Amino acid sequence: MGLFRRSRSSEPAESPEPSGTAPEQVDAGAPAPAVADEKPARGPFDSSQVPERGPRLDLGAVWLPGVPGMELRMEVDKKTQRITGVACAVAGSGLQVQAFAAPRTEGIWDEIRGEIAASVTKQGGTVDDIPGPFGRELLARIPAQTPDGRPGVRPARFVGVDGPRWFLRGVLTGKAAVDPAEARLLESVFANIVVVRDQSPRPPRDLLALHLPGKGPAATPPAPAGTPATPSFDPLTRGPEITEIR
Repeated sequence: MGLFRRSRSSEPAESPEPSGTAPEQVDAGAPAPAVADEKPARGPFDSSQVPERGPRLDLGAVWLPGVPGMELRMEVDKKTQRITGVACAVAGSGLQVQAFAAPRTEGIWDEIRGEIAASVTKQGGTVDDIPGPFGRELLARIPAQTPDGRPGVRPARFVGVDGPRWFLRGVLTGKAAVDPAEARLLESVFANIVVVRDQSPRPPRDLLALHLPGKGPAATPPAPAGTPATPSFDPLTRGPEITEIR
């Protein structure tokens, strides 16, 4: 049984800090289950391409592969108490994931990359738009404070994939942001994610609903009437979190 707790934080969305409890081992491995012939060689995948969830964690709109020693955090919006993203950490690296609705006929990653780059630059950081394993990605250097109080930078890799009527964004932090060898494990996690897009009409960038592992949609509190359904794409802040040590 995983251990969940809520914590309020205004820190940047970097790799989650280890809790005082030693992580348990996740039985699920990184390899994806056997799938139909039409599945592409590399994901992330649409649920129509994967007949079985297999060893992935059911988080609602995202089926997330588990890896040994992984710490999982569900990020919660302070105002609406809605789960807005999932972050996992392992071996000094972090991966934050969010899934959004997208137009049927075109992707939105090119546009989103420009917005992220502008946001980081406005805060005094630098951004490089470079090719990566999932296509174009951003390598950002975000202003931050070192433990001794001096100004420094925090690297982060922004990756994105346009799927059929959905968009999946990932942010790699910690060692995975700067070391290709350290990034391989979390790149494999991202590549084996399955996005479950419901059939409801949704405006582009509407957040696809997430819930706690194995809890189903009822675990996600509904947003109060009149609250915008689309969260900010700014990865530099995060709200309360529900944490599971696995």
